[in-house]
Amino acid sequence: MENESRRKFLGVCAAGAAVVAAGGVAYPVFRYLAPKAGETGTEKVVFAETDVPEGEAKFFQYAGSSAVVVRTKAGQLIALSAVCTHLGCIVQWEKDQQDFLCPCHAGRYTPDGTVISGPPPKPLAKLPVAVAEGKITVG
Repeated sequence: MENESRRKFLGVCAAGAAVVAAGGVAYPVFRYLAPKAGETGTEKVVFAETDVPEGEAKFFQYAGSSAVVVRTKAGQLIALSAVCTHLGCIVQWEKDQQDFLCPCHAGRYTPDGTVISGPPPKPLAKLPVAVAEGKITVG
């Protein structure tokens, strides 16, 4: 009788330890994969128009996430989320190609965020952008 209760106690302890270990592994994985809670959407980012020369991009933080402003060769300003729509990697601006490349799985986007190739299922999210008095305002 004493051996049975001892076995039962050890079984409960082992099960409890397994649950704690699984939680200790699962929580950081969940926090890594879960999207970050964004701001209320009222955030604005302002920088000088000269910070984005023609054919180049400027990366910055917007509403708790990476974003980018691109000035196309035609002079158009486009603001986008810099988070790839495939698995959330941060895209890189390829100046010589004049497009975005996701370094994780080689997804490519045009300067306006449209998917060119690779696994991304959707275009990059567009952000509101305005230019006034030599300043670029995103948001």
